[in-house]
Amino acid sequence: MNIYQFISSRIRHVRKDSFTYLVRNIAIASIAIGLAFIIVSFGILEGFKKRIKEKIFSFGAHIQVSRHDISRSYEESPFPKHTDLYDHPSKIKEIAHIQVYSKKAGLLKTDEEVNGVIVKGIGKDFSFSRFKDNIVEGRFLTLPDSGYSREIMISKMIANKMRLSIGDSVMIFFVQNPPRYRKLLIKGIYETGLEEFDDLIILGDIRLLQKINNWNEELIGGYEIFLKDFSTLDTASEKVFDAMDYDMQLEKITDRYIQIFDWLALLNRNVAIFLVLILFVASFNMVSTLFIMIMERTRMIGILKAFGATDGQIRGVFWYNGIFIILRGMLWGNIAGIGFCLLQYYFKIIPLDPENYYMSSVPIEWNFEVLGLINLMTFILIALVMFIPVFVISKIKPVKSIKFS
Repeated sequence: MNIYQFISSRIRHVRKDSFTYLVRNIAIASIAIGLAFIIVSFGILEGFKKRIKEKIFSFGAHIQVSRHDISRSYEESPFPKHTDLYDHPSKIKEIAHIQVYSKKAGLLKTDEEVNGVIVKGIGKDFSFSRFKDNIVEGRFLTLPDSGYSREIMISKMIANKMRLSIGDSVMIFFVQNPPRYRKLLIKGIYETGLEEFDDLIILGDIRLLQKINNWNEELIGGYEIFLKDFSTLDTASEKVFDAMDYDMQLEKITDRYIQIFDWLALLNRNVAIFLVLILFVASFNMVSTLFIMIMERTRMIGILKAFGATDGQIRGVFWYNGIFIILRGMLWGNIAGIGFCLLQYYFKIIPLDPENYYMSSVPIEWNFEVLGLINLMTFILIALVMFIPVFVISKIKPVKSIKFS
């Protein structure tokens, strides 16, 4: 420890009834509170984004491939299941899973209610692991090796609207000419919290829709492609586009549900503004604290200069003091922020209305890389701001400052 670090450590110990002690604690508290709010905000933001994306991907996948059709109806133009893209997905390293689907508009009818729905047909290659968290009652579909299953899954929203429950039989009239219908059995109820799905989608066996459409078992409505990493969506889309047949079209999840992804982008901007405001307040308090410490130690600065200390060396005394305040504030900020996130993560202390927020409690996502960057950014920014008050030291004259009392 050099002499200036020693002096810095000595002047940190001030009387508890002094104004400097109060201001220093205010600076520590402002850094701690600001950092805690930033940590909690990013944890909640990442949690919201992850949960909502998982719900969207569980129904829509990252990329959807279908036959090109200028019609905007729910009727599909079929194409053969076995293409090079489906049979050899490993050629595109970004792809994690590919599955088939088909969809068809229909009317769900009970003795008292009628509701328009979209029946989404799935096959045995359906990614159950990505969907299972949405199941709230009953079980997933059982798909037999031959024939087709008469089991369906409906949403909780549809079940409440139509007053249906597990084990009920319902009639679905498919929109076509001539109309066709099937009596189907409800085996499961799901809930995503996203109205785009819950208000319309019923899951059923793709072979049922093939039968209704008079397709053979090799004809499908499209592919759903899941990626290993969502951040590679644009790159993967280009590769999939090059690999698919000329008469097929590709749609990215960000284009299909653009309003949801625009909303998520808006959340990012709001948190960024919030971050700037908090760091501004913390930096302002830090500057004010150092100014007060320098003013109270003006006589000491004059004596050090009289003994030959340079401005840079004296700045070091207050620099060490400032660093101590920053690190102490960041320590308490991390304890408070991470502690709150842990409580919410394990005990769900803040609930939410699923109808408005798509989930039952405030979500928390742990991203330690972001946590490290937040701490590093906070430290660097406030440390740089400390240059403003410490440069005042060069303006202090030894003779006048020694007389200062």
